[in-house]
Amino acid sequence: MNPNSTRKLSAKSGLDVSILGFGGGPIGDQYKQHDNDVAIETVVAAHEAGLTLFDTSPHYGSGLSEHRTGAALRKKPRDSYILSTKVGRYLVPPTEDEPLDRDGFTGGLEFNRKFDYTRDGTLRSIDQSMARLGISSIDCLIIHDCDIWTHGTREAYEFYFKQAMEGSYKVLHELRDQGVIKAIGVGINEVDICMEFANAGEFDFFLLAGRYTLLEQGALGAFLPLCVERGMGIMLGGPYNSGILATGAVEGARYNYELAPPEIMDRVSRIEAVCARHNVPLAAAALQFPLGHEAVKCIIPGAISPDEVQQNMALMAHEIPAELWAELRTEGLLNEQAPVPG
Repeated sequence: MNPNSTRKLSAKSGLDVSILGFGGGPIGDQYKQHDNDVAIETVVAAHEAGLTLFDTSPHYGSGLSEHRTGAALRKKPRDSYILSTKVGRYLVPPTEDEPLDRDGFTGGLEFNRKFDYTRDGTLRSIDQSMARLGISSIDCLIIHDCDIWTHGTREAYEFYFKQAMEGSYKVLHELRDQGVIKAIGVGINEVDICMEFANAGEFDFFLLAGRYTLLEQGALGAFLPLCVERGMGIMLGGPYNSGILATGAVEGARYNYELAPPEIMDRVSRIEAVCARHNVPLAAAALQFPLGHEAVKCIIPGAISPDEVQQNMALMAHEIPAELWAELRTEGLLNEQAPVPG
């Protein structure tokens, strides 16, 4: 597949995005701290390679990902890239009562994150993002992490869902109507919660992380057909299920941000064996598979060096024979109903 080929992000937005985009989580010091210059050079390399979609968030390194993304992109022609970031958190300095909390990141800027999906919290988040990016226009804004997995209980999620639909959604809807932004979305890890948002508002796209991959196709049943019906695109994050589909079933492999359990290690080993029989890197199959579905418009893996950008380009371009997908189905490793590339 040509990584520079484009698809419409949604029926109404008019945005053409490269099928391979750039996910900004890793350059926010997600699992380890990275040299600042190399991180910025990585974003530049992605732009120079022809990628047009760059996704970031205040959450990634308490604004560090946005800071680095902006440092790289603000020198580039504004019409040469599509910029996506998120609302739902704003940043505050640590205090004696609330000391610095990295919240799952190894490094980052010296700020704490505050969940707030109200109108005021949303506008504050957008203002802060523009200041960190140093870019005065954002193409896509995403309501971020409003789900049970993030907030811990159904009750807590329902509180924030109501807040998000009465606050963040109305703000983003107004900005889209005014032409200030081009598309609005929701970014979460849970298919059922995607359905709830889809039925509650008019969204252009969903950033779905890890729920439609070579390893698991839970979104295939009701959600992806709904997206096709309504012209909502999928910006797919976590194509490697946070690591294991890139590394393979090696010791210490990560699955959905945790160490992979034995049953996942076994399944990935079997998928990897099929790929090996067809001389296809596991990561190439993982990166290309979701694009077989017409709802999926782009894949946004991260990268932490210019070399990794080139590796992602090569993996997307790697030729995959139809026999590989057929064997995965025969071995019971791929949903029979899942469309495949080509």
